[in-house]
Amino acid sequence: MTSSLSYRYDISGCFSDNHQDKTPLQEAFNRRCKDLAKATLTVKAWHDKGSLPLLNLPQRQDDLTLIEKGANRFLGGQFDQVLVLGTGGSTLGGQTLLALADCGFGPKPGRPTVRFIDNVDPHSFDNLKARLNPARTGLVIISKSGGTAETLAQVLSLLPWIGADKMAAQAIAITEPSDNALRRLMAAHKVDMLEHDPKVGGRFSVLSVVGLLPAVIAGLDIKAIRAGAKTVLDETLNHPTSPPAEGAALAVAAMETGKPMTVLMPYIDRLASFSRWYRQLWAESVGKQGQGSTPIDALGTVDQHSQVQLYLGGPKDKLFSLVMLSVANSGPKLAASNDASLDYLKGHTLGDLMDAEQRATAATLIKNGRPTRVFYIDNLNEHTLGALLMHFMLETIIAAQLMGIDAFDQPAVEEGKILTRQYLAEMKA
Repeated sequence: MTSSLSYRYDISGCFSDNHQDKTPLQEAFNRRCKDLAKATLTVKAWHDKGSLPLLNLPQRQDDLTLIEKGANRFLGGQFDQVLVLGTGGSTLGGQTLLALADCGFGPKPGRPTVRFIDNVDPHSFDNLKARLNPARTGLVIISKSGGTAETLAQVLSLLPWIGADKMAAQAIAITEPSDNALRRLMAAHKVDMLEHDPKVGGRFSVLSVVGLLPAVIAGLDIKAIRAGAKTVLDETLNHPTSPPAEGAALAVAAMETGKPMTVLMPYIDRLASFSRWYRQLWAESVGKQGQGSTPIDALGTVDQHSQVQLYLGGPKDKLFSLVMLSVANSGPKLAASNDASLDYLKGHTLGDLMDAEQRATAATLIKNGRPTRVFYIDNLNEHTLGALLMHFMLETIIAAQLMGIDAFDQPAVEEGKILTRQYLAEMKA
């Protein structure tokens, strides 16, 4: 555990086995830990040289004014809602941050509702246009390459609805500073542009303008998000056995010892989007050259009733990561009942039940020989969320180093993109 961070971290539950003094997972973990110094030095070199801009984002301040200025266009009462158009890394980071702001119950008072439109389901778009007022709808359009078919189709489907002559006043776009389709389309309608750093991949872009612009619109403290990320980055750059580095060694050791799946299960509704963000981050970064593990997103307590039976009664082929919030004695107090079967709830709060269930799940997984690590959080806020985001990005990058693969490319995705264009061309013929 590392007390300087805004979360506490315990991996001891990964090595509990009543039948062996030292489990195969622990032996593999110990071997991989010997490689962490070299992997961490590589990350530090990238940081010091500035060759991986992602690692310099936590300490940056110079871009925040421009981000806030872009967000302010959508504040002041002109818009009822802002639609963020994109897919994958262009939207998952923003969704993760905004879950902290609206908690699933809508925007803060005086701010527009921010909706992420991350697919091209025609039914959804028909419903969207039928229910919203185009004159009071802003657009944030995000595509790193500027050539993402889904994002371009989203824009082109909404352009007549918004009105070509209204786009300049109601939209802003984010793309890399190259000649690309999105940039040309926006220039034709005089839409302001913000630059997406071409060296920051979409799935790693949550701390950039991509994630922070929607966060400002929603009223989040983006300086605190980056400050939280910086604490984890500093810890990792200075200590080869930091929590992200140890997590990377553990994840790789799990793959090597017959555990090809990794489950992230927060007991916090506000982190449901975080699990989906992690799923893309891990899958696209380490799933290469026949290597990798399958990320599974879960949510406590919901998935105690849908997945835990498999986790405990199925094959021992998974690594578990639970995120627990300090919730005991919080929330509404449960009303008294004359039903004796409900006595176990008497005098407790809703938070007491959540606390008991999250601890029980961790204890049961460990008791049954399922390797389980736990993140403990006292308060979930911008600083803590920034720390968690940076933890998992660094863990992914270091794991890729240990595996000898490039965390930042995605060659397998390109084949599907090529076929999509081919099929569209055939439909025209």
